[in-house]
Amino acid sequence: MKESISDQIVAAAGALFYSEGIRAVGIDRIIEEANVAKATLYRHFPSKDHLVAAYLQDRHERVIRALHDALEVEAAPRDQIRLIFERLHDKADTPEFRGCAFALAVAEHGDSERIVTVARMHKKMVADIFRDIMSKAGVGGEQAGAHLSLLYEGALATVAVGRDPEAVLVARDCALSMFDASAGSAKLLS
Repeated sequence: MKESISDQIVAAAGALFYSEGIRAVGIDRIIEEANVAKATLYRHFPSKDHLVAAYLQDRHERVIRALHDALEVEAAPRDQIRLIFERLHDKADTPEFRGCAFALAVAEHGDSERIVTVARMHKKMVADIFRDIMSKAGVGGEQAGAHLSLLYEGALATVAVGRDPEAVLVARDCALSMFDASAGSAKLLS
């Protein structure tokens, strides 16, 4: 299926934004990479802010789809947690990995309500996925899900700064230990 013009623009801009930074990439560069006219770009995205938000929305959909895929691959909550962190490790263990696209965007454009809104929505949905896993397991509930989410987010930030993807595996081990401790406590209470 042929990619739409707006998808083509978002894909080109997104690759540049993630690899080089949002402020570092000008509209002319995006036009060149997307192979579109300036009028075409502005017809689809009235401002760079709109384009950045579309890039983040696209990234959000891909990340959430990948997380849901992990939930479908593994049935047991503990295995779902393990797989989510291991897939993050695989992604972090690539030369192009720069960390969380949402954190990077907010760091550069925290004054944009449009961009911050997409980033917050994404972070909430990721946290909700971890809360749902813990709820389904019947362990720890809301707080345990928030802990898992913080481990995931902390792993992203640590890899971005330290350039050591093994941090994700440390976070995975912490998450699994927390899951096991919560499951043990749940058994004692029942």
